[in-house]
Amino acid sequence: MRDRARALLIDLDGVLRRWDPAPMIAVEVRYGLAPAALLETAMSWDIYRPAMAGEITDAEWMGLVASRLPLDEPEAAAAVAEWQAYRGEVDPEALEFVRGVRAAGRKVGLATNATDRLRGDLDALGLTDEVDLVLSSWEMKVHKPAPEYFEQACLTLGEQPKHVLFVDDDDRVIRGARSAKLSASRWTGPEHLPYLRKVLDLPV
Repeated sequence: MRDRARALLIDLDGVLRRWDPAPMIAVEVRYGLAPAALLETAMSWDIYRPAMAGEITDAEWMGLVASRLPLDEPEAAAAVAEWQAYRGEVDPEALEFVRGVRAAGRKVGLATNATDRLRGDLDALGLTDEVDLVLSSWEMKVHKPAPEYFEQACLTLGEQPKHVLFVDDDDRVIRGARSAKLSASRWTGPEHLPYLRKVLDLPV
């Protein structure tokens, strides 16, 4: 039988934090940009990877995004600033799950690919004190799904990988976690919460 998980690692974006596309679409419409232009530019691997790996700051990353938009420099900078002003919102059901895990005496780590803006976002969202530790790729200088990320995360939690449940919304990251010997479940919404509680040996 699989060992029961003793600790939880949970992703931020797409799990604990959700994004309403409307504010981002409004910026693109206002500046005459193609749909998803800002997100697709930001996720270009050659600038996204160093931002997540702690090689450049969030401000430097956004500067690179602005430089690639089909706008003049002041307009591009303004568009990016408006786009970044919206910082998402907390998923209440995911947060309730985290609180239940901690109330049962299990450690919860926030495991996220992020920039140096993460700590401020967590404060603004009221999440700083909702987890026991924050495992930021920017601070660790390695990002998910690298095996080194999961190794460091488990060491920080003080648990063997087989005793850690990892929850994320990205299939590629889930595969990486499983390769690193963690129990891993892809988050598609709260319908899986009874199963996740069962993995942690909590009341369903």
